[in-house]
Amino acid sequence: MAYELPDFYLPYPPRLNPHVETARAHSGRWAAEMGMLDDPEIWDERVLEAMDYGLMCAYTHPDCSAAELDLITDWYVWVFYFDDHFWQIFKRSRDIKGAQAYLDRLDLFMADDPPEAVNPVERGLADLWPRTVPAMSASWRDRFVRVTRDLTQESMWELFHIERDAVSNPIEYIEERRKVGGAPWSAALVEHAAGAELPARLAGSRPIRVLTESFADAVHLRNDLFSYQREVGQEGELSNCVLVCERFLKCDTARAVEVTNDLLTSRLHQFEHTALTELPPLFVDEGVLPVEQDHILRYVKGLQDWQAGGHAWHTASSRYTKASRPAGAFGLNVTRAHLTGPGGLRNHAHVPYPEVSVRVPEPYMPFQVRENPHLEQARAADPVWCAEMGFFDAIPGLPATALWTERRLVGFDFALCASGISPDASAAELVLATNWLAWGTYGDDYYPRVFGTARDLVGAKAANRRLKAFMPLDLAAMPVPMTALERGLADLWPRTAAPMPPESRRAFRTAVEDMIDSWVWELAGHAQNRVPEPIDYIEMRRRTFGSNMTMSLAWLAPGREMPAGFDRTREFFNLTNAAQDYACMVNDLFSYQKEIQYEGELHNAVLVMQNFFGCDAEEAVGIVDALMTSRMRQFEHIAEVDLPAMLDGAEVGDVGRASVDAYVADLRNWMAAVLRWHQRTRRYDEEEQVRPGAARWTQGPTGLGTVTARAGARPASAWGRPGAVPTPGHPGAVSTPGHSGAAPAPVHLGAVPAGGAA
Repeated sequence: MAYELPDFYLPYPPRLNPHVETARAHSGRWAAEMGMLDDPEIWDERVLEAMDYGLMCAYTHPDCSAAELDLITDWYVWVFYFDDHFWQIFKRSRDIKGAQAYLDRLDLFMADDPPEAVNPVERGLADLWPRTVPAMSASWRDRFVRVTRDLTQESMWELFHIERDAVSNPIEYIEERRKVGGAPWSAALVEHAAGAELPARLAGSRPIRVLTESFADAVHLRNDLFSYQREVGQEGELSNCVLVCERFLKCDTARAVEVTNDLLTSRLHQFEHTALTELPPLFVDEGVLPVEQDHILRYVKGLQDWQAGGHAWHTASSRYTKASRPAGAFGLNVTRAHLTGPGGLRNHAHVPYPEVSVRVPEPYMPFQVRENPHLEQARAADPVWCAEMGFFDAIPGLPATALWTERRLVGFDFALCASGISPDASAAELVLATNWLAWGTYGDDYYPRVFGTARDLVGAKAANRRLKAFMPLDLAAMPVPMTALERGLADLWPRTAAPMPPESRRAFRTAVEDMIDSWVWELAGHAQNRVPEPIDYIEMRRRTFGSNMTMSLAWLAPGREMPAGFDRTREFFNLTNAAQDYACMVNDLFSYQKEIQYEGELHNAVLVMQNFFGCDAEEAVGIVDALMTSRMRQFEHIAEVDLPAMLDGAEVGDVGRASVDAYVADLRNWMAAVLRWHQRTRRYDEEEQVRPGAARWTQGPTGLGTVTARAGARPASAWGRPGAVPTPGHPGAVSTPGHSGAAPAPVHLGAVPAGGAA
C-alpha cells in the first residue's frame, strides 16, 4: 500500500516573503563559498536548488528584510548540510568516536576565538556566528548556544540508536527529538528575524516554555510524517515518530500515521490554548511592560508563520519523497475533526464523577525494597507532627471540615514510603523524610479543596506567594504562619535547608516552588474543565507529584561530589525523567478510581490516554502500563550501559563514580518504594472513599472577601513573636523522635520523598 499523508490541521495560512529570489541566489553562492557543494555524495548545485531553502525561509519568515532573510537562509542551509554531512561521514560508518570529536569541535566556533575551520560545516558556523550574535543580548546568546549545541551534540543520540538497532519509547522520543530536531533553535532564530527577543526574566516561564516546546514538537511531528519514506525506508533511520508508534502500539503504518498526526494536532491546540489562556495572566502576574508584551506577541506570531510556512515548504521541496495527498498545502485546512479531536473540544467535554472500575496490572519492577530499621519510630512521629501543624484541624472558611483525620493519616502510612526510599537513613532523617511526604500530600489535597471548588486562582496564587516567603535563602525570620500548610513549611524549611550550602539551598527552593506552582496549573485546568494533552501532562506531572523536588534533594545530598557538568548530560536527563515518569504513572494507575469517580479529577494519565486515543479505561490502563515498562527498561539500559560508557569517556574518577552510583541507587530505591507503598497504603482503597467522614470536594465560600476567610488560622499569639518559627517550649513546637527542636543536624537529603501523592 502506498504511504499516504494524513489530513493536516492547518490553522494559519502561509505567506511568502517578497525577497525569496534574492535569498535563493544568495544561499547558493554562500553554500559554494563554504565548500558545501564540493562533495557530490552529499550535495551539488542541483540538489541544493531542488531542496529550495530560500523558499523555505521565505515561507517561514514572511516579514523580515532582504538582508535578514539572507542570514536566516544561510543558517538553514548550514543546519541541513550539517545533518546530511553527519549522516554521510559518521552515521553510515557508525564512527561513534570520530563523531563525538567532530561535534566537540563545533562548540569551539561559538566562542570569541574559534580555531581554523577544516570542513564546510565549521566554515559555515565560523561565518554565521559573528554575523548573528552581535544584534542580540547576552541572554539570547546563551540560549542560542544551548539550543545549537543540543542540535549538534544530540545527533549522537540518533547514532547510538542506530548502533544498537533500538527504537525509542514515545516519551523519550519526543524529548530527544525536541533537541536533535532543531525546532527550539528555529524558535530562537524567529526572535532574531522578527526583532522579538524574549525578555530574559520571562524566557523560562511556563507559558513561554510551552509555546516554544509545543511549536517545536509540531514542527518535528510534521517533518516525521513527510520524511518517513526517506528516513525509514531508504536511510534506515530509527528516529521517526511514525516508526515509534508502529513499534510501541504494535500497529500498521496507517494507524501509526494517524496517531502521529493526532499528536501533531494536539500540540497545535496546546500552542493556541497556551497563547490565549496563559499569556494574559502572565502579563498581569509579572507586571509585563507594553514593549515586552509586544515582543512576546510578535514571537507568537513568528512561530505561527513558521508552522504555516514549514508545511507549505514540505509540500514543495524535493528533500523528502513525496507521498500522496498533501492535504491543505497552500490554504487553511480546519475541519470539524480537527476542532473536536485530540487537543480540541474533546479535551473540554469530560463529564466528571463517572463510575469507573479498572484492574490495576502488576507493574514491571526489577528492584527490591529494603526496609529502614527506624520505620516504627517514623510511624509514631508523623501523626504527632501533623497534629502539631494543624493537619487535622477544620479548614478556616469551611466550618467543621478537616481534610485529614489521624485515623486516615495512619492508613496513608507515609513512613512506609520513606522507609523504602531511604533504607539507610538515621531516625532523624527518616522522620524528616516522612514529614515532607505528609506535607506535600496535604498540600496536594488542600489546593483543590480550598481553591478548586471555588475556582479561586487568585487565592491560590496568593497562597503560593506566602508559601515562598517561608523558604528564605538566608534562613532569616519568616512571616507568622496562618494555615497548617504554612506551619508545616515553616518547620520543614530550616530543618532541611540549614545544612545546605547556598547554591544547593537555592536549587531546592526552586524545586519546591515548581511543585506548588504546578498545583495552580491543575486548578486552571479544572476551571476550564480541560483534560490535558499527553505531552504537557507528562511533563507537568513530574512537578505536580513533587518529583523535581525529590530529585534535587537526592542530587544535593551532602558528601556527594558529582562530576562537573553531569547534570547537563543526556544520560542524567533521560535517567532522571524515566524514573520520575515511572513513579508518576504508578500513582495514576492506583489513584484512578479515587480521582476520577470520587474527586472529579482531570489530571490522571489513564484519563489523558482515554481522551487522546478515544478508548475505554481498560485500554488506557494498558497503554499507561506499557509506557511505565518502557520507561523502566530505558532506565535500566542507561544505568547499565550508557552511564558507564559516558563516565569512561569523561575519565571520571572514583569519587565522582561513587556519587553517580549513589544517585542511581537513590532512584532505584525511590521507584521500588513508591510502587510498594501504593500497593499497601489505604489512601486509594474504595472503602476509604465512601467511609463516613471521608473528605469530600464541596463548594467553599466564593466571591470578594472570601480569600481571607479561607486563609485565617490560629492567632499569632499561639506562635510567639511575629516572624518567629516555633521553638522548643512554644505551643506548636515539634517534639518527635529525631527532632528535638535544636539546631538541625546534617541530613541525608536523598531521603526526602516526593510530595503530592494524589
